[in-house]
Amino acid sequence: MGALQLTLGGLSVVLGLVAWGMFAATIARFVRVIRLGQPDSTRNGPFAARMKTLIKEFAAHTRMNRKRSVGPAHWLVMWGFLLGSLALFEAYGEVFVPTWGWPILDDFPPFQLLMELLGVGTIVGILVLMAIRQRNHPRRADRQSRFQGSNFKWAYFIEAVVLIEGIGIIGVRAAKAALGAHETPTWAAFVSNPVGELLPASPNLVTVFAFVKLMSATVWLIVVARTMTMGIAWHRFSAFFNIYFKREADGGVALGALKPMMSGGKVLDLEEADPDEDTFGVGKVEDFSWKGWLDFSTCTECGRCQEQCPAWNTGKPLSPKLLITQLRDHAYAKAPYLMAGGKRDIAGDEVGLSGDNMYAGIDVLAIAESQKALIGDDGGVIDPDVLWSCTSCGACVEQCPVDIEHVDHIVDMRRYQVMIESSFPSELNGMFKNLENKGNPWGQNAKDRLAWTEDLDFEVPVFEGDMEDAEYLFWVGCAGAFEDRAKKTTRAVAELLHMADVKYKVLGSEESCTGDPARRAGNEFLFQMLAQQNVEILNSVFEGRERKTRKVVVTCAHCFNTLANEYPELGGQFDVVHHTQLLNRLVREKQLVPVAPVAEDVTYHDPCYLGRHNKVYEAPRELVGATGARLREMPRHGDKSMCCGAGGARMWMEEKIGKRINVERVDEALGTAPSKIATGCPFCKVMLNDGLTARQSDGTASEKVEIVDVAQMLLEAVKRKPEPKPIALGAPSLAEAAVEEG
Repeated sequence: MGALQLTLGGLSVVLGLVAWGMFAATIARFVRVIRLGQPDSTRNGPFAARMKTLIKEFAAHTRMNRKRSVGPAHWLVMWGFLLGSLALFEAYGEVFVPTWGWPILDDFPPFQLLMELLGVGTIVGILVLMAIRQRNHPRRADRQSRFQGSNFKWAYFIEAVVLIEGIGIIGVRAAKAALGAHETPTWAAFVSNPVGELLPASPNLVTVFAFVKLMSATVWLIVVARTMTMGIAWHRFSAFFNIYFKREADGGVALGALKPMMSGGKVLDLEEADPDEDTFGVGKVEDFSWKGWLDFSTCTECGRCQEQCPAWNTGKPLSPKLLITQLRDHAYAKAPYLMAGGKRDIAGDEVGLSGDNMYAGIDVLAIAESQKALIGDDGGVIDPDVLWSCTSCGACVEQCPVDIEHVDHIVDMRRYQVMIESSFPSELNGMFKNLENKGNPWGQNAKDRLAWTEDLDFEVPVFEGDMEDAEYLFWVGCAGAFEDRAKKTTRAVAELLHMADVKYKVLGSEESCTGDPARRAGNEFLFQMLAQQNVEILNSVFEGRERKTRKVVVTCAHCFNTLANEYPELGGQFDVVHHTQLLNRLVREKQLVPVAPVAEDVTYHDPCYLGRHNKVYEAPRELVGATGARLREMPRHGDKSMCCGAGGARMWMEEKIGKRINVERVDEALGTAPSKIATGCPFCKVMLNDGLTARQSDGTASEKVEIVDVAQMLLEAVKRKPEPKPIALGAPSLAEAAVEEG
């Protein structure tokens, strides 16, 4: 052991102790900070199911692999970091004794191969990720880059450290190979052995490589320990917990039903809630649950959510990524004030601290941060235009590789704005009043809910106290009952069910809005009122029937989601199917038989609340195929489908910023050169119709293109008469044959 080894080794140990001490202290501070959030006991179990999800998502990279170019590279870097720790701690011995290695393992060729693969994999993986970041840099793609707004200094720092670590692993191994420290077969050192032949046999070289490797890790530890908001670094630890504690224990993403409004870790009972004691949504960052704080801490700023967001892609101020990072920065800046016991009431007055010098010892920046409004266009953390641009389509949640629950957080903030602050877009005021007074967003009279049946040539059975032999309750929905374009879908479904001899009934004037637009807009009280009323009616309709026979078929994707996923929380247990699912089954079972192909090119738009929120992708596509039409997929389809712009109560709000989302979607659909644009939701149909009309009026779309529901396509195919078969040459004509038979 020479002077170089003692000097560099001693320096490594001293700095390492400092760095690891700082790192451990920051971990403890992380725990204290995250616990500032509200309790949430729904995340505690079951252990086996959650652990299975965690292992699957990190080991197989199931969510990261949604980007095929990124997934494998990130997988290599991840394992290089996790198992490469063996090489890092080995370096503490190598810097003193260049020939040192792990006992037993060092003479085990498979272990040497593993270390070789980790070193090479880390280098290859990080070089690929660096190339991807540069290829998608905002300076080249402007606003459309998913990295727009990400912290590039942090990214470059992390990338440099990872690259140095990978080179360090191979460098130390190559220097030891040159020294002849161990006899490692070339198959287990396929890079380091050949490189070692080019290096001098020097113990000092091993020490230097080991020191460089240790110093890169030490600098990394010190920097991240001092920067708690560096999600691109901290996600290496917090992502495991964020995935484990995700909302859905079965591994599903936080879509479908919204997270119930909670206070103090319990679902809030609005009839017994006390505004002075309970939290109604989120009005301050400390109102988020601890899982929300963990979400903020885990964001890697990869921008996959931003890349898929329809608001961001049409020039709106909302970026799910930037929303989360703004909440993160605010939360950690305010944390010292909160940990000191600070608290402000609804008017902004200090109620947690007292005395002449109550802010003594608290960072002045934390005090200033505590005075900021969470939502506000004048110095607020989140601008109202950001909050209200969300369509709740769920693209951000679907794409996030670390399971951040953006939509739940956005709706929680809306809840506070609506129910406590009464601060929301003016257009929603009319919608709320219509729902409360008329039971539908359009403000139509309940007696007109059966107007869609007037021009049908058969009688639509209406529930009058007894379901009798009816198999299904046909939930028409507000759009299907009152919106002229949606009525065509309702009539088509009713006619198809009649043709297939499916027994069903409708509620007629007893039906009311499910409450979806109210809930997504943040008016939880109005949602609860409508939902409880509907659950009571539906339970009386199905009284005496078992769950599996309480069948409801719906044409609206939003009604489908609410009835199936949110009403069970209120005691409404029903077997809910979307009309595309039921019609597809009827076609398969030959109860509906298309008699002639529809020789048209059709593109299909996935409704967010049917596809992404409920994973119904195949049934509507199979129906399109059953009609004989040629399906042309848009670039964004399936779980990457773009929203029509109607969700999140946006259908009742003016779109004043950027390009209209429905026009953007129609432009994409027209790019497939279709004769029809099909969908399976009345909201989508209305929005796409409006977008198509805009394009037809400016001359960029053919007047022949139309928006239809898949049920309309199926009805056309079922009712159309078959094409006459061509008569073979020499064969008698139909008239001649008739004469001969006579």
